[in-house]
Amino acid sequence: MFDEADLAAIREGKERWEEETYGPTVDRFGEREEQFTTDTGGQEVDPLYTPADVEDLDYDEDLGFPGEEPYTRGVYSTMHRGRLWTMRQYAGMGTASETNERFHYLLDQGQTGLSMAFDLPTQMGHDSDAAMARGEVGRSGVAIDSIEDMRTVFEEIPLDEVSTSMTINAPASVLLALYIAVGDEQGVDREELRGTIQNDVLKEYAARNTYIYPPEASMRLITDIFEFCADEVPNFNTISISGYHIREAGSTAAQEVAFTLGNGIEYVEAAINAGLDVDEFAPQLSFFFNAHNNVFEEAAKFRAARRMWATIMEERFDAENPKSKQLKFHTQTGGSTLTAQQIDNNVVRVAYQAMAAVLGGTQSLHTNGKDEALALPTEKSVRTALRTQQILAHESGAADTIDPLAGSYYVENLTDGIEEDAFDILDDVDERGGMRGAIEDQWVQRQIQEVAFQRQEEIEEGERIIVGVNEFEVEDSEPEMDLESIDEEDEQRQIDQLEELREKRDDEAVEAALEALADAADGEENVMPYIVDAVKAKATVGEVCNVFRDAFGEYQQGVSV
Repeated sequence: MFDEADLAAIREGKERWEEETYGPTVDRFGEREEQFTTDTGGQEVDPLYTPADVEDLDYDEDLGFPGEEPYTRGVYSTMHRGRLWTMRQYAGMGTASETNERFHYLLDQGQTGLSMAFDLPTQMGHDSDAAMARGEVGRSGVAIDSIEDMRTVFEEIPLDEVSTSMTINAPASVLLALYIAVGDEQGVDREELRGTIQNDVLKEYAARNTYIYPPEASMRLITDIFEFCADEVPNFNTISISGYHIREAGSTAAQEVAFTLGNGIEYVEAAINAGLDVDEFAPQLSFFFNAHNNVFEEAAKFRAARRMWATIMEERFDAENPKSKQLKFHTQTGGSTLTAQQIDNNVVRVAYQAMAAVLGGTQSLHTNGKDEALALPTEKSVRTALRTQQILAHESGAADTIDPLAGSYYVENLTDGIEEDAFDILDDVDERGGMRGAIEDQWVQRQIQEVAFQRQEEIEEGERIIVGVNEFEVEDSEPEMDLESIDEEDEQRQIDQLEELREKRDDEAVEAALEALADAADGEENVMPYIVDAVKAKATVGEVCNVFRDAFGEYQQGVSV
């Protein structure tokens, strides 16, 4: 790098430039009346960056090489030159058969991984005929009540040939068991199953609210999954520790990183306290981040998160396996950035966000459909979103070299700044007893809410431009669009199929399996083998979750976590 004399000369040169060249121009013509900050307003952006802004950068310690610690430049040595990221479009239609049809369509269009969205009743562990499910069946994703539904979703889709991500949290153990059961029916060795369950309940208490059980019980289920999968399903990612929803709730980039890694710390500590060896389960941990509009901040965020996780795993947990220190992550473009006004603009937003994720070294990527501010995406908008990734992969050059933004004075300064801010936040979290303590006293929620409120004020006052919303608006009404809609009769059909399942199954086998599961839940045995047995006997998602409700109770907001 530069020696001190070089840096002193650069600083002196910048001061001269500001005084003689930049300053007079600003005095004469002014600057744009916009905030020059990173996207969430956390860091001011200088007009120019030089080597003096990264003077403390040590190449070996702070950057290194791809596939080597500290993994700033990527967790794999070849990154996207060796294998492109998995193109995983999020999909889940009202019924299992519709979801199967959409999955086949996406695979035919060149998608390389499946990503499954569930309706709210499934996310909350209710069957479609439950009173709480009324009016919500199939609305926000696919309704899954039993092994019959899961079997239909993956009809003629060999589970040893695809990787499947499931956005499911509180009932993650049950949906994973259903997936394993279908794999068993297909004759797929469990070691061949690949994919991810989100399984991140802590962020539900902080940002999203689709929780069921109290945190202690939820953590027990999570560590049971860790242990079971390490032995039985070693190539399946047992958790996707999610910053996505934290960012959607309004956080800054640094908060997204800090709170996500803070949750990761909690899961690792819980697993170690349950007697698991860190290097046995940590390689199966994965992460899930958001990609917003500021390309440089987002790329820097991903780089900072990788470096931080390597440090955390080594210094806090004495991890020795290199894979335990590698932060592997999925990215989804920012749903909260999509606008109902001038929705074609969303195609452009998504493209820039996707580029930020690729430049930041993501392992898989979902690009939102332009109409997702209004409804589930249509087939046409999903195809455009997938084509966005394919053009990025094969035409843009963004994937041709590894970590192409490395060495940029601006990006390295941003990376260092996000890392510093995120570690400061983690220090505050530690003072509150970790993420569970910080969530319990609502501190995490308040931090996010304050940023969200400030951002909304800026938009309403015109200080932050949102194209097509508070600037560059059009007076003409928008042309009508074909939007995906849910057939009102689908809910009743789903309920009818569920009733038929209950009539035809072996009730004694179901009751025996659920009783065995209840005994395991009340004791200390790993519950996962019993869940697999129960769903194979055709116990429903709601019935399994009700066993846990009886054993663990339900979490009530405001009660100590």
